[in-house]
Amino acid sequence: MSRPNVFFAAAVAALCLSPASNAGDVRTASALRDRALNDPTAWNLLESLTEIGPRMVGTPQYLRARDWGIARLKALGFAKVHAEAFAKPSWHRGGEAAEVVGPYPQKLAIVGLGGSPATPPNGVEAPVVVLRSYADLVAARPNAFKGKIVVVNQPMTRTMDGSGYGAAVVARYGASEAAKRGAVAYLVRSISTGEGRAPHTGTAVNDNNNAPPVPTAALGVPDADQLERMAARGPVRVRLRLASWSDPNSVAWNISGEITGSAKPGEIVVIGGHLDSWDPGTGAIDDGAGVAITAAAASLIARLPQHPRRTIRMVMFGSEESGGSSDAYLAAHRSELKNIVIVSEADLGSDRAYDVKLAAANAPALAPLRAVLAPLRVFVSATPPTHGGSDVEGLHKAGVPIFSVDQDATRYFDIHHSADDTLAVVDRAQLNQNVAVMASVVYLTADSNVDFRTKPGN
Repeated sequence: MSRPNVFFAAAVAALCLSPASNAGDVRTASALRDRALNDPTAWNLLESLTEIGPRMVGTPQYLRARDWGIARLKALGFAKVHAEAFAKPSWHRGGEAAEVVGPYPQKLAIVGLGGSPATPPNGVEAPVVVLRSYADLVAARPNAFKGKIVVVNQPMTRTMDGSGYGAAVVARYGASEAAKRGAVAYLVRSISTGEGRAPHTGTAVNDNNNAPPVPTAALGVPDADQLERMAARGPVRVRLRLASWSDPNSVAWNISGEITGSAKPGEIVVIGGHLDSWDPGTGAIDDGAGVAITAAAASLIARLPQHPRRTIRMVMFGSEESGGSSDAYLAAHRSELKNIVIVSEADLGSDRAYDVKLAAANAPALAPLRAVLAPLRVFVSATPPTHGGSDVEGLHKAGVPIFSVDQDATRYFDIHHSADDTLAVVDRAQLNQNVAVMASVVYLTADSNVDFRTKPGN
């Protein structure tokens, strides 16, 4: 054990043995918070994970990430480390290109969207029609775009809480609507708040759209604007080539480990991030950071002289980007739903946390949370949590309470799903601030007897 760890353990031991110590000991939580601000664990995890590269389901890098996750959880001292396999068809990117062939030939910056079918080997060439919004697409009559490539150039609003993404991302799922109106391909302005040319990928499949029937790709933001300007002056023809393919027999894994509770080990606080990532970058903020934040927070708690009352389970969810983890985790753990007291996923990057939303936040045992978080410039919101993360959505719908640590997403969608999602964009101090917040919240919830299923006032 290093000298700083000796001092940390001794300080926390003294706090835990203090006569004033209780389930919501503000001093123990404060010690965790302060340790987290200078602890290298999160950064080391993130640096190591991003060296593997992009981690799409069905790829060799994904398998290496699975093995990395198991090895790292064991090395950090987690118990019951294991991987839970589930069937997950995978989509694979082949060669891809797009270009204006007339009136002024030029290459376009594009990236295929997950789930897109391939074009014929020589591509698809057709005139484009440029629409300003997804609403314009769905309002168009049948066969309005017969034989054309539809381009939706709908900008995204920059917001601190990421709500602009929810309003804009519907345009990424427009391939089926374009096909219904006769289109031969679909291009969408990247769902991004940035102005850089690097296109942003993402899945083109949602619950109401199981398979885009025409090839679909995202344009770099300047390229979408360029097409709109050109189309306003006269006819424009574009050629699109995508060589994507799918494997219906792939497998993904949810990987987990536990910090065993000292008094109520059968009651479980679940936290995590998702291990998979899109392939233009190396998945640093989406969602290597979430994996690093939650694993580092739990490992700090594991170093306490006495574990909190409840068990903490850290999960590396295996397939968030194209879906599947949530349903698989719910199916595998349905029998223990009543034992999972609260759950949350970190999946909004690595920039500073500013707000915690927590059911039963006014419970006496959780009262210290406000004092612990105040030095981090984080407040406990009076607004109840509504979303704990995509991979825990199944648990939430099944009745498990959630909490959320809200991060500043002002620049997140400049980077998300693009080639810029690398370790270079991560601020180490902000990453550690998130670890400090997560460790404080998880420790106090795990060391309490609060029933988060109880309605306020009951």
